[in-house]
Amino acid sequence: MKVRVRYSRHGRIRFISHRDTARIMERAFRKLAIPVVYSQGFSPRPKFSFGLALTVGHESEAEYLDVDLVSLDHLESLPQQLTQALPDGLTVEAAIQLDQGAASLQQVVKCCQWRIEVIGAPIEAVMKAVSALVAAPQLPLERERKGKTSVVDVRPAILELQVVGPTVHGVELLALLANEDLSIRPSELIRVLALDLREGQVCRTHQFTNAEGGRVEPIDRSNLIAAGATMATNPLAPSAWPAESQAS
Repeated sequence: MKVRVRYSRHGRIRFISHRDTARIMERAFRKLAIPVVYSQGFSPRPKFSFGLALTVGHESEAEYLDVDLVSLDHLESLPQQLTQALPDGLTVEAAIQLDQGAASLQQVVKCCQWRIEVIGAPIEAVMKAVSALVAAPQLPLERERKGKTSVVDVRPAILELQVVGPTVHGVELLALLANEDLSIRPSELIRVLALDLREGQVCRTHQFTNAEGGRVEPIDRSNLIAAGATMATNPLAPSAWPAESQAS
């Protein structure tokens, strides 16, 4: 059976890498003696498929992994068991069974929602910069890949951008950023705001796939509720946005 797991990452654990997170997850399955399917060949590997990598230092409320299991008697108890086997800061919120042949997380996730704290400018300046960014037809960004520099227009990758309000140290933004074809990272979004800003706290709050009727999550709200997790109202909903700071 193929299982999709949703988990969060908060606190000091955010400073470990994506690869180390994968190792920790694999160890948790071994510790619980959950029978995982292994690949064939000279060096068999457990069949884990992790979603989009998360930058070291960033938190997340919506991380995913797919794993092929030989069998599992009580899927509903898997989130609690895994959480108990993981270090503090990693919390498994839900697990569902997938159909065999289901598309991978890398294929289905089209965009992510982020809460991004920017530090170094007053909220009025940040709001003005956000308004200018949203109104801009193009946003050229210089990128270096494999020793080569290129300039890319990243405006199409910024799907939504919102000033939430002040924080203790800066200003919080709510951003919906694409991650297929053309993508943009939170650090790059801060660069194209054209202010002398630095990154504060960053948290990925949702990962979305496209479906009939709009965006959905790889494990939706009903599954989280069934697993006993709490989930706040989707902050992308216009009713949850501060009226005085809307920009999209």
